[in-house]
Amino acid sequence: MTMFVSLLNLTDQGIRNVKESPHRFEAFKDMAAKQGVTVKAVYYTVGQFDMIVIVEGNDQAAIASLLATNALGNIRSQTMLAYTVDEMKNITAMMP
Repeated sequence: MTMFVSLLNLTDQGIRNVKESPHRFEAFKDMAAKQGVTVKAVYYTVGQFDMIVIVEGNDQAAIASLLATNALGNIRSQTMLAYTVDEMKNITAMMP
């Protein structure tokens, strides 16, 4: 399974309805689970980004879940692949 780290910002619509954000997250978590995607962690943050969400799952299912949530208009995200230390050891072992 692939791990993804998403950095989220609330849109104007999202901040107007910020009180609903924890409920929207629960809806995302349920929707992702139906696609076989596990939410590993979520953090509300203060600073450049409003939230950090870490998910694990099949590449296409994870991206589909994130895209579907972005399409609702409450957030915009930047998503990165994430690797554990052991995974990075395997990757670097493949280097010539």
